[in-house]
Amino acid sequence: MRRKYELIAAAGLVLAILISNTVGFVRDGLALDRLRGSVLRLHILAESDSERDQTLKLYVRDALLESGILGEADSLAEAEAIAADRLPDIERIAETVLRANGCELPVEAELADTEFDVRTYGDITMPAGTYRALRVKIGSARGHNWWCVMYPSLCVPAACDVTDNKQEELGRFDGEELDILYEPQKYEVRFAIWDKIKEIGKAVVVHCDENDGDA
Repeated sequence: MRRKYELIAAAGLVLAILISNTVGFVRDGLALDRLRGSVLRLHILAESDSERDQTLKLYVRDALLESGILGEADSLAEAEAIAADRLPDIERIAETVLRANGCELPVEAELADTEFDVRTYGDITMPAGTYRALRVKIGSARGHNWWCVMYPSLCVPAACDVTDNKQEELGRFDGEELDILYEPQKYEVRFAIWDKIKEIGKAVVVHCDENDGDA
């Protein structure tokens, strides 16, 4: 039975790849996976959707982006390790900003796998998908949130918004990844297919493993 499921999954994968122009499809999908696996997103959740709470969220955003707390990291693994070790410092930075603006709400920071929609910052667009993220929750964290990239430092505060850091982009990503960031519309369909294939593949593997356990 397991062999049967493996053959079905393999046939489906081969068919999808052939339809999507084989080599280019796989190359672009792997580039997407590299991109997702090389950044640490920043996810800030406001206390509420009130104008004051949303403004405080942006103050916290700017303070964390300007902190340089992950500046010594040379990889996602290093960035995660530093962030995990300095979660209390990250909470302290956020709380200091809140206290300076008359807000006594607590802050909780954590690292988590998080599902992100497509987001554009300056000239770059980060594809949708699951990323490792530094989540910063203000108070009850029931308000609209804000997403960007904490590592590498792609997002730079600029007045009330953020822009992209060209120097970091060119230094951290290869040509294929940069093309994804700057020309995302070219990849929407194939990335959707790529993720669906991986989703089906994972489901088949889990199903087969469960059947093996019952044997």
